[in-house]
Amino acid sequence: MNEKDEWIIKKYKEEEKMMILLFSQWCINIGEDPEHVYHQAYPYQETNPLLKEVLPETLPPKEADSIPTEVLLDALSAFGNEDLAFVVAELDGK
Repeated sequence: MNEKDEWIIKKYKEEEKMMILLFSQWCINIGEDPEHVYHQAYPYQETNPLLKEVLPETLPPKEADSIPTEVLLDALSAFGNEDLAFVVAELDGK
């Protein structure tokens, strides 16, 4: 693997982690457990290891910035998480 390929992979992983943190913080902000929401979308998968990794980085809702659902949906779609985007959209509609 060349240096450019390694850089692309590193950037993808960084952006994926940021998307998962965005999802986690959105869940926390609306009073939902990110792991529970994840399992609603992917009931037969174990919890994503990155999700577990970023949970300690989330803030209490009062300390966090608001995350527009549309921004989260765009980020989830960009990474092919259509099932999770569907669950998020349903939660947003409550």
